[in-house]
Amino acid sequence: MRGTSPATGSAGDARELGARVQAAGGLVVFTNGVFDLLHPGHVRYLQAARRLGAALVVGVNSDRSVRANKGPERPINPEHERAEVLSALACVDLAVIFDEDTPHALISRVQPDVLVKGADWGEHDIVGRDVVEARGGRVVRMELSPGFSTTSLIERTRTRGTASP
Repeated sequence: MRGTSPATGSAGDARELGARVQAAGGLVVFTNGVFDLLHPGHVRYLQAARRLGAALVVGVNSDRSVRANKGPERPINPEHERAEVLSALACVDLAVIFDEDTPHALISRVQPDVLVKGADWGEHDIVGRDVVEARGGRVVRMELSPGFSTTSLIERTRTRGTASP
């Protein structure tokens, strides 16, 4: 469903995209996260999520919500830059910044068919599960690529002074 240019948008844009995809018989996939320093683990995760449907909407935590969830030293990159980088990936149809501590309101607005989170999330801790399952959708806990983590990348950079292993 992706057009010719990368897209960042609003919750309304995500709902409209979802409605178009679903009207055409496709599945809308949703995931969310900080995506502060994009690494191969992120890319693999997003590509796998996109394969589960016809369109992938990515909720991007706002700078304020990142600080609330991860502390005052994060994020490294501002929200609009993180959304722009995600939107440039071929597997991402739309990136939407959300300012709440959780993406529940955005998931409720988008009404995705598939909700994807990393397997590091407990099955019953996944925000939005209620929304997706109530409409007959499914929740997928995706295995993460070992050895990739923004937190460990930041720590490695601080202790070694370089991002390379």
